[in-house]
Amino acid sequence: MTDLVTTLEQKANDLRIHSIMSTAAAGSGHPTTCMSCAEIISTLFFHAMRYDPKNPDNPNNDRFILSKGHAAPILYAAWAELGIISRENLLDLRKIDSDLEGHPTPRLDWIDVATGSLGQGLSVGVGMAINSKYLDKTDYRVYVLLGDGETVEGSVWEAVALASHYQLNNLIGIVDVNGIGQSQRTMYESDIDSYCRRFESFGWRAIGVDGHNVEQILSAIDHVKGNTDQPTMIVAKTFKGKGVSFLEDADGWHGKAILGDQLDQALEELGQLSTNSNVEIEMPSMVSLPTPEIGEMEPPDYQIGEEVATRSGYGTALAKLGDVNPLVVALDGDTKNSTYAQELMTNHSDRYFEMFIAEQNLVGAGIGLSKRGKIPFVSTFAAFFSRAYDHIRMSAISQANIKYVGSHCGISIGEDGPSQMGLEDLSMFRSIPNAAVLYPSDAVATERLVAEAAAYEGIVFIRTSRPNTKIIYENSEQFPIGGSKVVRSSGEDQITVVAAGITLHQALKAYDQLQTGGISIRVIDLYSVKPVDIATLVSAAKETGGTIITVEDHYPEGGIGEAVLSAVGSEGIKVHKLAVNSIPRSGKQEELLEVYGISTNHIVQTVKALI
Repeated sequence: MTDLVTTLEQKANDLRIHSIMSTAAAGSGHPTTCMSCAEIISTLFFHAMRYDPKNPDNPNNDRFILSKGHAAPILYAAWAELGIISRENLLDLRKIDSDLEGHPTPRLDWIDVATGSLGQGLSVGVGMAINSKYLDKTDYRVYVLLGDGETVEGSVWEAVALASHYQLNNLIGIVDVNGIGQSQRTMYESDIDSYCRRFESFGWRAIGVDGHNVEQILSAIDHVKGNTDQPTMIVAKTFKGKGVSFLEDADGWHGKAILGDQLDQALEELGQLSTNSNVEIEMPSMVSLPTPEIGEMEPPDYQIGEEVATRSGYGTALAKLGDVNPLVVALDGDTKNSTYAQELMTNHSDRYFEMFIAEQNLVGAGIGLSKRGKIPFVSTFAAFFSRAYDHIRMSAISQANIKYVGSHCGISIGEDGPSQMGLEDLSMFRSIPNAAVLYPSDAVATERLVAEAAAYEGIVFIRTSRPNTKIIYENSEQFPIGGSKVVRSSGEDQITVVAAGITLHQALKAYDQLQTGGISIRVIDLYSVKPVDIATLVSAAKETGGTIITVEDHYPEGGIGEAVLSAVGSEGIKVHKLAVNSIPRSGKQEELLEVYGISTNHIVQTVKALI
């Protein structure tokens, strides 16, 4: 034990030296927050965690999430000491051609998720721990290192509550309580007893330790191994800048590299890097996960003219998809009877996880599941995804393969009023890099697009509607991502109307009305809002007078109108946008569509005015 403690203490000192030197070479970074967690990182990486240093893809490796992502230099330093990267590579920190970025990203094989937007790591850990305990049934553990400042974030406590509910005894959090935030002392400073009481009140086992005492850290981790029904939080009292006299517990050093004479002094106090690499990493137990057999989803089964809500089509598709793809899981925020995510539970209740009314954790846990090889469908009302937008943004940086489904979009939900109406969601998800944004107009399209989403590698958002709408497509119709459907056309068309979802049905009614007056319009279903079908839009516009009318149940900013305009604007095509231009109110669906300018009547009037 004495030799182990000595080795881990020396490794901690090495990690401090690397962190100081790499940030000095970069001229920026967070060396002092690395120094506070050096013993924690040393104990985890060089003794406690079970993993194969030569195989980051081993499915039973213990997982590590650096939720306090600004401490990235010490994570890279640990890899250098393990031989995963070279010590020389550390001096490339933050350079444009280096994957050692200022905060961790999955450009590196050993990083599962991007961190640095604080308060998100524990939610991701919940998803990974759920995967191990309930899906793969393996014995890997998930370690999440948090900073004390980020524990003020509500998303942390969402994750704490869910981890307790699911009895995730394979989830171990460590809070680095160094007492100093970016601009001042943290809320509870170094009062680790207060932190422990808070975690215990949520049903966690909490263990307070001196975070610079290797023996205490080792003892705490030993207690974790015997825990059968609770997650564990190790609350470690530390000092920012530990190991260097002028930095230790000193204000004003957050995010500052140590340079010049102060660098020389710091390195002199820490001494030389050790030459001892005698650490023994425990290998994970061998597991053999079955190769998933993925089949083809059953086709839709509807009658033309039948009235079915697209949200119902989503539930039907999810259940069918679950039957043929064992990687599909569903998460919802206590809206499953409205989003119809509950349909997966009929045959696959073991692959549905209720996240309750905690949308940040809903998304974070979905990211964690996706990084362990699952295909999570994450659903709630479209409006409520705005609460989790930072997590959604980070899911893109994490390169997550996750599918978001937002129901109850737009004013068409009716009497529930504006707080429930998703009117910003298309804009939100269109701004996510490489995301596909899909908006089906009937249940046939919905089922086909759910299958397309599952096959798409990356982020997908599917927008579903509350009201019943008529089936307009044959069951055999296909809906590839990036396409559109010309649903009405002739050689006499005078203008093109582009719509999706509820407003497509309004456009089809407008088509019928205009036909009676001798006016012919082309109607396009823009079911793929991103990527958008540029070729079809440009061709249609050029054949119909060079003008497109877009109509959408969404605010004008960032929605269908702007997607179309960005696609065709360079071609000299005019785009006239009909959208919800003010904050709506409660009312019946047809009343709202009329009052806010996206009804059949408004389409007819606009067509007549423009031609």
